[in-house]
Amino acid sequence: MAEFWNSLLTEKSWNILTDLAREPFDFILIGGWAAYMWTKLHKSKDIDIALTDIKALEYLKQRHNLKKNDRLNKYEIAFDEIDVDIYVSHYSKLSLPVEDLKSLSIRKEGMSVIIPEALLILKQGAELDRKDSVRGTKDRIDIAALLCFTAINWKLYSSLLKNYKLDHFRARLKTIVGSFQDYGYLDLNPREYKLKKQKILERISAI
Repeated sequence: MAEFWNSLLTEKSWNILTDLAREPFDFILIGGWAAYMWTKLHKSKDIDIALTDIKALEYLKQRHNLKKNDRLNKYEIAFDEIDVDIYVSHYSKLSLPVEDLKSLSIRKEGMSVIIPEALLILKQGAELDRKDSVRGTKDRIDIAALLCFTAINWKLYSSLLKNYKLDHFRARLKTIVGSFQDYGYLDLNPREYKLKKQKILERISAI
């Protein structure tokens, strides 16, 4: 299977993530590493976490070189070429409010990880913002991986779209699935992906 990011970078990123998980503050893992946690397919280069407790942000300010990015409504920590993007309640603008993510996460491998249905929506929001970039391509690979290799609760996904007025995400998801060509990153051949695609499109159309 083809790797999307350089393995030396992803190994360094994973070590940073596991070090953060051992520190005495709580976070919710979102983004590419959360997708990896569910699919075990593609590791991530950068780290995306969400904070619902302001005390955690204060802790990071004291321990790390934390910078505020007002343009993108997030905080950042740079470990050389690895970026940690930090999204916080009542400030960051994600597809789903950060303050609601705690109830949409579970413990997995020693971390709080966003559930697949909510992650799918967060990934769709990111993909819409940067669909013509390299990161947009990675977003679509993560979306396809979640759809192909996790048991998506379509009723929950549909309910979240309705509750947060994101019904237009449904049509965009069908477009992503229908036009996806990077199945080599999913370790699938064209026929295998075609069969999965048909079932996924049927599920999306049914919700």
